Amino acid sequence: MRWIEAAALVVAVAMAGYAHSSSFSQIPQAPQLPQAPPIPPMSTPTASAQIQQRFLVVVDAAHGGNDIGARIGNGVLEKDITLGLSARLRSTLRAHGIEVVMTRQTDVSMPPLNRAETANHAQAAACLVIHATATGSGVHLFTSALGPTATARFLPWQTAQSAWVTQSLKLESEIDSALAHAEIPVSLGRASVEPMDSMTCPEVAVEMAPLVGGHVTEVRAITDASYQKSVVDAITAALEQWRSDWKQP
Repeated sequence: MRWIEAAALVVAVAMAGYAHSSSFSQIPQAPQLPQAPPIPPMSTPTASAQIQQRFLVVVDAAHGGNDIGARIGNGVLEKDITLGLSARLRSTLRAHGIEVVMTRQTDVSMPPLNRAETANHAQAAACLVIHATATGSGVHLFTSALGPTATARFLPWQTAQSAWVTQSLKLESEIDSALAHAEIPVSLGRASVEPMDSMTCPEVAVEMAPLVGGHVTEVRAITDASYQKSVVDAITAALEQWRSDWKQP
């Protein structure tokens, strides 16, 4: 009978083990945390929500300080004409909502290098170098004499404008048309003049001369306020047209 008792003991132990193991399955499980709702996909911003590129014009009043420029008669110096004309242009452009940076605002000397650095740092949509002369009639427009290049990368400082020559010629055409519409005589030319060749922006040198009388023009001195206003208004109209077509490279 001992083997029967032993067998009964083994069965009893097995049953006890089964009861013990099954008790773990009855332990309540920790509640599951609710899942976060799925993140909706980001929508593409509309064109109106995108940041608009800045349209800015650099105005460089040529000469200044010890560099007086040309003598335009009756004690009139080019450095004074360029500064006054630049200040008038800045005020008019700002009145039309166009941001302006001037390379100089007082009668100070400024090396061409600093003028180009100011223009290039501003990343301007247009750069105007303002000059004055006693020769000729009306306004002379100049662009760089450099040949155009296809890329602006790794260009020497002295030829940086070459990547912008095509755009500069287009800007010159806009200013030419606006001045002609105002019945102001215009002559066009190409020149390598500091700091023009080092500027990385569409640029035009605007040289104002006295107005010689003709069949549609009256004699006007370069200091004549109404004549200066006509030139400034024409340039402003050209830049407004340039802004409407402009895309920053």
